[in-house]
Amino acid sequence: MAGHGKNMRKIGILALPGAQMLDISGPLDVFAEANSQIGYKAYALFVVGISDRPIESSSGMRFLPDCTVDDALGRFDTLLIAGAPGLKNTHYEPKIVDWIRRVAPDCRRYGSICTGALLLGASGLLDGRRVTTHWAVVDQLARACPAAEIEADALHVRDGPLRTAAGVTAGLDLALSLVEEDCGLALAKDVASQLVMFFRRPGGQLQFSRRGEVRPAGRSIIQDIQRWLIAHPDEDASTAALANRAGLSARHFTRIFNQELGITPAQWVEQIRIDLARARLEAGDYPKQVAVAFGFRDIDTFRRAFQRQTGVTPAVYRRRFGGMDEQTET
Repeated sequence: MAGHGKNMRKIGILALPGAQMLDISGPLDVFAEANSQIGYKAYALFVVGISDRPIESSSGMRFLPDCTVDDALGRFDTLLIAGAPGLKNTHYEPKIVDWIRRVAPDCRRYGSICTGALLLGASGLLDGRRVTTHWAVVDQLARACPAAEIEADALHVRDGPLRTAAGVTAGLDLALSLVEEDCGLALAKDVASQLVMFFRRPGGQLQFSRRGEVRPAGRSIIQDIQRWLIAHPDEDASTAALANRAGLSARHFTRIFNQELGITPAQWVEQIRIDLARARLEAGDYPKQVAVAFGFRDIDTFRRAFQRQTGVTPAVYRRRFGGMDEQTET
């Protein structure tokens, strides 16, 4: 456990203009509660800004940083990069990227929350590492950091000194895991209890993801097949059946599909059926009804496919997102 004085752990959170408040305040509250539970200041907490001016968050709330990247800050035990909605559309200032590249490796551990992973990636610190980020920017991070191994469904990932969190509330999960690393299981459970949060949140982040409206993509012959399946999700959608409908051999159809969408026809069929099924579960339909409606052979096949795509079972998803008070696994 962290001790007094020189053993106090210095935690820094880099907050850029437009940062999401919960990416900052959530982890800080977890560490502050750990201090309260321990009974002394085991963690010293600092918000780092790019200047000493007030930081305006994505919600419009303004706050002052404790220090800036231009200050002589000394060594952080842990440095986290907070996410900001604008980071996915922003050209990163070389000054910030260079600061992260220089400071983070000197920390005992470093990482990111949400889109903060994009900044770590721009700094070259994700290469060869297992990481996660918010589901909405997973593809962008994969393109920007092809040498990183991205775990799209994880709430948070630990790889060597690197710690990354999926986004927003997952920053609390990450901070709680850091408290457990430092102070032990019992203390971390006390912190979770006091903050009324899961100690181990069930499922991954894909249960919360939204791919957007189901729409065809690729060349016209592929789009025609996709439109047909979206309109007839309970029909035979084997690769052979779809290829026959397109007037192509199964091999040629699969090759074109892979070239246009980057996945196999079977993978696309499963994704689309599960996306459509989610809406029905959210509307209150039962898993067995939904399985039949979307062409799954039986409830077990549906359950396995649903869990692959979302990380939870259909019954759990319905209970969580469908507004149902009590449901049993069916």
